[in-house]
Amino acid sequence: MDRETRNAAIAALLIIGVFSLFTYYLPAIMLAAGSRSSLLAVAVIVVFLLALFVLFWLRGRSQSRRSK
Repeated sequence: MDRETRNAAIAALLIIGVFSLFTYYLPAIMLAAGSRSSLLAVAVIVVFLLALFVLFWLRGRSQSRRSK
């Protein structure tokens, strides 16, 4: 395993780990936010999904710049 492959594997592990942990606690977070406001609960899930897609979009841009 060369350095780039190892760094990519570590980055993927961190991304999956953080989002898995957040997803595990997401129902409790949404219930707590929903007790305040249903719009706040919707905002929590929207931010979660947008963060996931933005992270992968930025990672893809970074990888495409390296391959040029």
